[in-house]
Amino acid sequence: MAVKGMNDILPPESARWEWLEAKVRDLMARYAYRNIRTPIVEHTPLFVRGLGEVTDIVEKEMYSFEDRLNGEHLTLRPEATAGVVRAVAEHSMLYDGGKRLYYMGPMFRHERPQRGRYRQFHQIGAEALGFAGAEVDAELILLAKALWRELGLKNVRLELNSLGQPDERKAHRAALISYLEQHVDVMDEEARRRLHSNPLRILDTKNPAMQAMVEAAPRLIDFLGEQSLAHFEALKSILAANAVEWTVNPRLVRGMDYYNLTVFEFVTDQLGSQGTICGGGRYDYLIEQIGGKAAPAVGWALGVERVLELLKEQGSAVPAMAADVYAVVPSVDVLPLAMATIERLRLLGVDVQMYAAPANGEGMGSMKSQFKKADASGAQHALIFGQDELSRGTVVVKSLRDGVGAQAERPLDKLPEWAATLQSKC
Repeated sequence: MAVKGMNDILPPESARWEWLEAKVRDLMARYAYRNIRTPIVEHTPLFVRGLGEVTDIVEKEMYSFEDRLNGEHLTLRPEATAGVVRAVAEHSMLYDGGKRLYYMGPMFRHERPQRGRYRQFHQIGAEALGFAGAEVDAELILLAKALWRELGLKNVRLELNSLGQPDERKAHRAALISYLEQHVDVMDEEARRRLHSNPLRILDTKNPAMQAMVEAAPRLIDFLGEQSLAHFEALKSILAANAVEWTVNPRLVRGMDYYNLTVFEFVTDQLGSQGTICGGGRYDYLIEQIGGKAAPAVGWALGVERVLELLKEQGSAVPAMAADVYAVVPSVDVLPLAMATIERLRLLGVDVQMYAAPANGEGMGSMKSQFKKADASGAQHALIFGQDELSRGTVVVKSLRDGVGAQAERPLDKLPEWAATLQSKC
């Protein structure tokens, strides 16, 4: 039995994942982002330093353990940015300029499994390291918007905020603590615990009883200096020029401590409490914080399960990953020639699924049962290796979808000339 909150992804559901991943790879290439793959296990201090000791992830959610062989403290990655930054610093990837990178893979957090939120979950992320300008913040947001368009997702809104720089956050933090101390009576236990360790996270509370108090709290944006405001305005100007709609959410703070300046989330109202499907922002101090040479950076990550759940919720059609052709083989006698032909088709780029005899030892099965399986497979065509046709040097191609039932004989000696007509993806 699988571990609670860690799910098997089986066909045909896995085809939806492959479709999404293929869309991402194509789009990342168009934006000149290159793939990076980092280990699932990292040293625990990487996340403690990078995410912040008083974040929920570090305090309550990480899967951490001690290596029995050497006593090292290790953690299953709860997110990927810290690992990407570690790899960039370790391999001096910025020595010749900035890098645009993307990743896909599983992450792990020990939390209560619920819709779109699991203990092993999957993220796709994009990171631009070594670039300080607001134009790169905008590029990443435009990249995410382009992905929603490619996937056919609708009703996903963009929320923006700026967290400014550390000194600005420090001034706001002092004002915020002073304000919150006057309203301890309306704060829940979690908020009281965070009051002096991480007061900014209190602003992200979902507790209805605290909403009025939070709404009236000092806003970080009112503490931003000229440069921070200019960066934020430059971002909004570029988004406006690209007809991207947004709202400024002064309570948007994100869950990791490493962010500064721009933060953003893409949010939907169709997934209940798990409404954020993608989030990110700028983290200009993280590389130096984990031991690398100081360099600016910005990125985002999306939740694969949440995006696929939203596609289902919106009724978006995800193409079935069916073969182009289902090979019907009426007799064991024709198997050698049939399989030789099938291999030639595959070499020519045609996806072929072949009927195989069942385990009960009853031979190849009736034509009726084979056609039933061919239809259920989702293939566009059936390729029928009848003995009469093979004796004439031909096979029968029968349509299973468009123009159902239409069929024609095709010469085997001219297979390359008609093979392309079988490809549903051409």
